[in-house]
Amino acid sequence: MAAATETKKAIKGGEFLIRDTEAHEIFIPEDFNEEQKMIEQQCKDFLAKEVFPRLDEIDSMKDGKLMPSLLDKAGELGLLGTSVPAEYGGFGMDFNTTMLVAEVIGAGHSVAVALSAHTGIGTLPIIYYGNEEQKKKYLPKLATGEYKAAYCLTEPDSGSDANSGKTKAVLSKDGKHYVINGQKMWITNGGFADIYIVFAKIDNDKNLSAFIVEKAFGGITMNEEEHKMGIKGSSTRQIFFNDCKVPVENLLSERENGFKIAVNILNVGRIKLAVAAIGGSKKTISTAINYAKERKQFGTQIANFGAIKHKIAEMVVKVYASESACYRAGQNVDDAYNALVAGGLESAKAKLKSLEDFAIECAIMKVHGSEVLDFVVDEGVQIYGGMGFSAEGPMDRAYRDARINRIFEGTNEINRMLTIDMLMKRAMKGQLDLMTPAMAVQKELMAIPDFGASDDSAVFAKEKKALQNLKKAGLMVAGAAVQKFMMKLSDEQEVLMNLADMLIEAYVAESTLLRVEKLIGLRGEANCQIEKEIAIVYLHEAVEKAASAGKQAIYAFAEGDELRLMLLGLKRFTKMEPYNLKEARRKIAGYAIDKGEYPF
Repeated sequence: MAAATETKKAIKGGEFLIRDTEAHEIFIPEDFNEEQKMIEQQCKDFLAKEVFPRLDEIDSMKDGKLMPSLLDKAGELGLLGTSVPAEYGGFGMDFNTTMLVAEVIGAGHSVAVALSAHTGIGTLPIIYYGNEEQKKKYLPKLATGEYKAAYCLTEPDSGSDANSGKTKAVLSKDGKHYVINGQKMWITNGGFADIYIVFAKIDNDKNLSAFIVEKAFGGITMNEEEHKMGIKGSSTRQIFFNDCKVPVENLLSERENGFKIAVNILNVGRIKLAVAAIGGSKKTISTAINYAKERKQFGTQIANFGAIKHKIAEMVVKVYASESACYRAGQNVDDAYNALVAGGLESAKAKLKSLEDFAIECAIMKVHGSEVLDFVVDEGVQIYGGMGFSAEGPMDRAYRDARINRIFEGTNEINRMLTIDMLMKRAMKGQLDLMTPAMAVQKELMAIPDFGASDDSAVFAKEKKALQNLKKAGLMVAGAAVQKFMMKLSDEQEVLMNLADMLIEAYVAESTLLRVEKLIGLRGEANCQIEKEIAIVYLHEAVEKAASAGKQAIYAFAEGDELRLMLLGLKRFTKMEPYNLKEARRKIAGYAIDKGEYPF
């Protein structure tokens, strides 16, 4: 009996590729408790009352005072203190609850950007890296919104290559201040922030250091607000530091630790952006469905047309899948944190370590969530037709505001390459054993395919087999690419992005299957028919995408017999049994249309 009740060892970041996960091991959105649902409703009420009626006013930025006042109201509701520990005036919520807040607020257009910049990249560096005096001084006021925060990393000549920044900090002769000089750009909340997390190099250091800079210190000027394609209500300024005197006690963490701070804070930002994109996607789907039910052509609602049903189903499928993967990863972070704290690690360090452990999943979800949102708003415009292109309709703002998300928090191209880079580094350090399963796949390629009968009676038996093969396809192509390019693989950016796409689709497809399998266990299969169709449709699409990405990668480096063998292997590992996807999508769309909104 002991063996049956033995707890399975916690999964490591990136390990999903080489290890099967059981449905009961993952968190699903349906697991949120009553308290968390109350917090969710509070966020929805805030948007409905304070934000949605004023979207045009927010975007106009007439006097620059509306957005700070909305953050004040969010502070009164406790929405700015979700991640701040209770001893510093916050709520110290677990990671997945802060994700839920980010998701709902994600529907709030420019307000979502301002709030997430304040609570995320503006506040988290002090939570994770601040000393006790810094935490006591700043966190209570950041939690209430008395202080608004911004994050100053990007410069005109350093974007993705953040560590190449030229902003300088020089210690004053009396040793009491660092004097900062330099220029930062694209600073969200820049126009009204009281506190800036500023990255600069001390003297001729190789790496950045980080500082907590108060606007009140002086020596800070800024350009006018940037005119942007979207998120027009979000304050975005260039900030200039001209002999800005920062007390030495405001150095954040240790000297030259700034780049590490930036990287780790971006891990949080990436997955929070993904889940915020889910919130924006759900709102867009609900809006599009209602329009499709109201708009009539050829004597019937356009919601009755197969082409429109196809669009609605695809929107729902992609959002459901992305949401499944986001909260699975979020719970992995929470579980890792709890294990580290139980092992004696101090809370702030445990939070950092748990996020670092799942940096691969954070990067995966940033790419997936932002691209799902882009797909959803584009289809939203199409469902609205001519009205979709009109600035009078709701899709105009949704479409423009969505586009920044593929650039924020590291471009999707950078995140794709990071995903593979981190995976390979962990394998080289012995943290992940990719070699054994990759060699097993190579061996399987040379063997005769197994056509033996399998037990298809279990839930998703065929689908799980297809998912295992999808992972094998990724291992096969990645293993061959590593052997071909060795240490020069990092120069083959196109191949890295192909590999990342295979990895992303495997992770999201698995997360969706596991969510629905867990739901079936809780509610019974008869009550999960639509969810089951969603999981199957997504898996078919994931396999198709992975097959295309794998083929492109193989063409890029293989030739002759190796090329033929690998293409045969890819065909074997991306083979799916036929399924009537049109009927599945019609059922999904019909369910959503009946509900009149995103239905889950």
